[in-house]
Amino acid sequence: MVDSARQIENLLYTYAERIDAGDFDGVADLFAHGRIHGIPDGPPDTVFTGRQAVRDLYGASTRIYEDSGTPKSKHLTSNAIIAVDDDAGTATCRSYFCVLQATDDLPLQPIVTGRYHDTFHRIEGEWWFESRTMHLDQTGDLSQHLLF
Repeated sequence: MVDSARQIENLLYTYAERIDAGDFDGVADLFAHGRIHGIPDGPPDTVFTGRQAVRDLYGASTRIYEDSGTPKSKHLTSNAIIAVDDDAGTATCRSYFCVLQATDDLPLQPIVTGRYHDTFHRIEGEWWFESRTMHLDQTGDLSQHLLF
């Protein structure tokens, strides 16, 4: 049986795998019982709660390339520090991220780095994102990644 910390770690990697595959529906599924804070302590219009709001966020912000059906990115997640309260069915995690991208017009390079501060809750035995707050630390050339 996989322990809670490993299940949560797998959620981190599933998020990265799905976004890099251009599977925004799959990313949104991970937040069916949660929300994304686009800006730490940001105003209400930077909080995306529930599956549809998260799906709309990625659909409106992340470029998908027709030839691959993906954003041509690789989200690398590392340094996960996970704390689980199994009795309460809650957990927290702090981790780093680095997004790499290469397109016909952009040589392979890091385009953004930062940190995720996540909370999780267990519903009927399954772990879900409760919240994800993105802290951007460094940005590079995002012109090939974002739609704005």
